[in-house]
Amino acid sequence: MIKISRLAAVVVITLLPLSAQATSCSDTGGKYEGWKAEMAAEAKASGVGKRGIEALMASSYSKATIGADRNQKSFKYSLDKFLQVRGADTIVAQGRSRKAKNAEFYDALEARYGVPAGVLIAIHGMETAFGGFMGDTNVVSAIATLTYDCRRSDFFRPHLIGALKLVDQGSISMATVGAKHGELGHTQFLPGNALTYGVDGNGDGKVDFYNMTDALASTANFLRQKGWQPGKGYQEGEPNFEVIKQWNAAKVYQQAIAIMGARIDR
Repeated sequence: MIKISRLAAVVVITLLPLSAQATSCSDTGGKYEGWKAEMAAEAKASGVGKRGIEALMASSYSKATIGADRNQKSFKYSLDKFLQVRGADTIVAQGRSRKAKNAEFYDALEARYGVPAGVLIAIHGMETAFGGFMGDTNVVSAIATLTYDCRRSDFFRPHLIGALKLVDQGSISMATVGAKHGELGHTQFLPGNALTYGVDGNGDGKVDFYNMTDALASTANFLRQKGWQPGKGYQEGEPNFEVIKQWNAAKVYQQAIAIMGARIDR
């Protein structure tokens, strides 16, 4: 699923130069190969290095990504239907078990970032079934395809630049796979947000979103940087629900995180 609200204006300003407004777009894949050369020029102007450019030029038009983007249905469900479809009871049961078995880890995250275990666990469970399935689509190709596609080029362009910079840094490679919209890792960060909010949670000197510790620390950091207030509530009408909205634009998704998080934290 797509996290439209994750893109803050600061990310756009940081990652997208003022001159990078003229790249063409298309509703079909026929011009993709030519478009890559245009996008490479923008990427270089935005500070993308050799490895990132190589990843862009090796990418391919992702029909699977376009199909998924045209067929998003789950956010039209009622809250009850959404919770049922997403397996809320299973996520809560497994989440409580995970919290009990690794209480020190979640306590440390809350001490550092102020975000309760239930919220992080609910996100982890919703996004990838606790890392059980983190996607099957090439990340760079997915993000590049969505940037090339005319529907939301402006939204995805900073995330493409982010993905290419992550390749430069070694956080991902041109072969890394994620979700259909290019989200990556345990909690499915869009690449621009991964670049901005990613942290080295396990202290090994790199940020790896396919490592659970790094991914959950990065998720907690994202929420804290978006305004999470330690000790404040996160249900609808409470201060931190406004921060949950930054994670996903769909109201049922926001509500589900809050509801499941509270059940896990009981």
